[in-house]
Amino acid sequence: MKKEYEVKRELKRLSTIRGAGTELISVYIPPGFLISDEVAKLRDEHGQASNIKSKTTRLNVQGALEKIMQYLKLYKTPPKNGLAIFCGNISKEQTKPDIELFSMEPPQPIKANIYRCDSSFLLEPVERMMEAKDIYGIVLLDGREATVAMLKGTQFIVEKKLRSFAHQKVHKGGQSAARYDRAREESIDDYYKSVGDTINDMFAKYEFKPKGLIVGGPGPTKDNFVRSKVLNYQIKVLGVFDTGYTDENEGARELLERAKDLLSEQAVTQERNVMEKFMSEVARGGLVVSGYEKVKAALESNNVSKLIISEDAELYEVKYKCSNCGAEFTDVEHGNERKIHHDCGGNLAVESASDAIELLIDLADKNGAEVVFISSESQYGKQLLLGFGGVAAMLRYRG
Repeated sequence: MKKEYEVKRELKRLSTIRGAGTELISVYIPPGFLISDEVAKLRDEHGQASNIKSKTTRLNVQGALEKIMQYLKLYKTPPKNGLAIFCGNISKEQTKPDIELFSMEPPQPIKANIYRCDSSFLLEPVERMMEAKDIYGIVLLDGREATVAMLKGTQFIVEKKLRSFAHQKVHKGGQSAARYDRAREESIDDYYKSVGDTINDMFAKYEFKPKGLIVGGPGPTKDNFVRSKVLNYQIKVLGVFDTGYTDENEGARELLERAKDLLSEQAVTQERNVMEKFMSEVARGGLVVSGYEKVKAALESNNVSKLIISEDAELYEVKYKCSNCGAEFTDVEHGNERKIHHDCGGNLAVESASDAIELLIDLADKNGAEVVFISSESQYGKQLLLGFGGVAAMLRYRG
């Protein structure tokens, strides 16, 4: 969860940066891609950048490319999920360039090697990975084959492919029509059971954490499968959709397109359920606290079952020292606000500043508390941000 928060925070920062020209470079390196090949590509781009007419832009682009190539010397191979690098001049004064490099390992594997030089960083590939945090089971089937998979964010992970000949209406010599129909029905039941067992085993492997199962495929087979009751009672079928294919390429793309509203609603529903429970506890003075200091204290005493954070919350623990009386103290600040003067009239110097949200997530991870991020777009989300300081917690017991 901490890594997810750090990626979100970095994306938010990078999205605000704009170049004076097309001088901000984004590089995506997939896992397994040769670093030497990437450096060779960047060296070629460096040579082509000499054709840029604007001297300032040319120097900034070449400077950024040199910085990236130097940075890649730290790696023998890309990390497990690949590497995303963003580099360019972030200075608001053209006469004083400030070329900075940012890098991250995305939460899911990078699928393609990308190089882009533009007036803004290319963030969409990582942003798409962050959009869907939940896990869903997927099955695409018709009378002949089935693809069982898990959807993790943008990853479509095939668990198993199964085949069946049960629906083929081919009469065997010497069989009566009634006997053949019975045998065919039994083979269809066996096919459904095999698919169901595969799905059950997959959900068990993921400790039944997936939110549910999405079913797709052409014709009536998918509906008959859902009615066959071969699934574990803990697996909830979220939706059944018509698709023309049952494979992990066209079938998966088609199913996810048809189910996108359902997936979006699942995330909204989850947030709504969390906030409705929280507000209900608030109304009756139940097991909840809000505000940074109270939430932090509850986490430190291992009394938090669920940490609730607004996606737009910006809190920092800032340590100050007074130039006049020498007093040292820590205060919690929102966003970029900072204190300037002490009560005694002395000037305040910032000794250090820490991301307070990150500190809370560390405590939650340490004590096994669930962390939930709430979008500020909904009414509940706005209330969490404005009325409760952006952070709240469900407690395990009354302190």
